[in-house]
Amino acid sequence: MIIPEMEKIKVSLRVKRKFAHAAQLAFFCCASNQREGERKLKMGRSRLDQNRAPIYEALETFRQMRVVPFDVPGHKRGRGNPELTAFLGQRCVGVDVNSMKPLDNLCHPVSVIREAEELAADAFGAAHAFLMVGGTTSSVQSMVLSTCKRGDEIILPRNVHKSVINALVLCGAIPVYVNPEVDQRLGISLGMRREQVAKAIAEHPNAVAVLVNNPTYYGICSDLRAIVKMAHEAGMRCLADEAHGTHFYFGNGLPVSAMEAGADMAAVSMHKSGGSLTQSSLLLVGPNVHAGYVRQIINLTQTTSGSYLLMSSLDISRRNLALRGREVFHQVADMAEYARQEINAIGGYYAFGRELMNGNSVFDFDTTKLSVHTLDIGLAGIEVYDILRDEYDIQIEFGDIGNILTYLSMGDRPQELERLVSALAEIRRRYQKDGTGLLSQEYIDPEVVTSPQEAFYAEKVSLPLEESEGRVCSEFVMCYPPGIPLLAPGELITAEILEHIQYAKKKGCSMTGPEDPELKRLNVLA
Repeated sequence: MIIPEMEKIKVSLRVKRKFAHAAQLAFFCCASNQREGERKLKMGRSRLDQNRAPIYEALETFRQMRVVPFDVPGHKRGRGNPELTAFLGQRCVGVDVNSMKPLDNLCHPVSVIREAEELAADAFGAAHAFLMVGGTTSSVQSMVLSTCKRGDEIILPRNVHKSVINALVLCGAIPVYVNPEVDQRLGISLGMRREQVAKAIAEHPNAVAVLVNNPTYYGICSDLRAIVKMAHEAGMRCLADEAHGTHFYFGNGLPVSAMEAGADMAAVSMHKSGGSLTQSSLLLVGPNVHAGYVRQIINLTQTTSGSYLLMSSLDISRRNLALRGREVFHQVADMAEYARQEINAIGGYYAFGRELMNGNSVFDFDTTKLSVHTLDIGLAGIEVYDILRDEYDIQIEFGDIGNILTYLSMGDRPQELERLVSALAEIRRRYQKDGTGLLSQEYIDPEVVTSPQEAFYAEKVSLPLEESEGRVCSEFVMCYPPGIPLLAPGELITAEILEHIQYAKKKGCSMTGPEDPELKRLNVLA
C-alpha cells in the first residue's frame, strides 16, 4: 500500500529533522537565544533546574560504559601512563576524554555542554554563558576581541591585567587610559572616577567600549551602574573584568555584579572564588550581544580539545554556587571581617576595608578580600609574603611593594585564619624595623607613545635595563601576581619606572613579561 509507505517516510523524516535540528543549533544566528536570554532576565528568577550538572552526569554515564578507546588522548584512560594514573587517580584520568557525540563539543555545543552553558547563564543572570578552558585570560581576550577591531579606541583603566593589553596587541585597538587615583597611604590604585570616565567618553566619542575592573585585585569597585549608563548613552559597550568578582553573583551585601549592573560582557574567573579547577572560567554576555559572533571569536584562539576535567568542574561548581553560594559567601565575608579586626588589633598592620569607600573612586568594597598594608612595620609586602611561606608554611595570594593579599573563599576555615593572625603578630615582634627608604606606590602613571600592537611588532633593539631610560618599551614588565604591567608595549621608560623595577627585583618580587628572564635587558623600539 502506498499510504502506509508514505507514513513511514514521514515518520522517518520527522525523526531525521529532529536530530538535524539539534545538530544545527550551534550554527544558527543567536537571535532566538538572545530573546530567550532577555525573557529569563526579565523574569528575575531561575526557571532551570540548578540541581542539574549535565556534563558531570554525561561523564558518569560514560564511565559506566565499556567503550574501547581508539581515539585520543593517548594515555587510553590512564592505562598507557601508569605514573600519571597513580598521581592523579583512575577516576580523574578515566574521564580525561576527547569530544564525542554523547559528550558534545565545546566549539559547537548542541547537547550537554549547551545545557551546562544555559544553566550557567541562568545562575549568573546572563543572556548567555560560555564555558572557557583557557583561563580568564582567554575570557578577557575574547571579550575585547569581540568588541574591538584594528584602530578602534577602547576606554579602560591602566591598572588592568596583562590579558587586556595582550588583546589590544592581537586586534590593534587603541587604549584610552583613565589613570586611576592612588591611595597615598596604601600606594594602591583605586577605581575610575565617574568624572574621569565621562571626560574620556566626551573626548573620544568614537570609542567602542569602556572596560571596568569589578573589582580590582584589592577589592575596590568603581561605580559600575553609572559607568554602564554613561557608556550605553554614548553608544558604547561596557565590559567588565570580573576575574576577582565571581562571588558577587551569590553574595548578600557584596558589590553589584556586572550582569546586574547591565554590562554587556563579563569575564568571570570561576577557579578563583568559584571553586572550579585552575584554568576554568566563564564568559558572560548580556541580551544585546550577538552570542554567535562571540562563539566565533572564542574559537579563533581557544583549544579544539576542551578538557572535560575543566568543563565538568565548571558544571559542578556552578551547581554548588547556585544552591549554596549565598550562604557560603556570607560566611566568607564574616571571616574576613573578623580577621581584619584581629590583624588591626596587633598594631603596625592595616587591614583595610569599607572605610576606604568615598562614593566615587572607591564606590564599593569587596568585604571578602583580606588585604593588609605592611610598610608601618618596616617590611615590604613581598617580604612578609616570603616569611609567611618560608617560616610558617602559610601561602598567601601575593605580596607587592606595600601590601599582602590573602584570598579567602569557600574552602577556608576559621582556625586557619587564627594561624595567619598569630603568624603576623609574631612576624611583627621578630622582624619589625625602621621603614625609612621603603617605596610605597605599586602603580605609576604611564606615558603612552604608540599603540601596543605597533610597539610589540615593531623593529626593536635590546638594551641594558639602566640604559633604557627615555626609550619606548616594546614588551611587558610586571610583578606577578597581580599581573598589572609596570610597563607595556608602546610606553615611555622613565627613571621612576626603572627605580620601581629595580626596587621590586631587590625585594624579591617575581618579575615576568620580558624576553630576558633575569630582566637585565629590555627590548625597546629601534
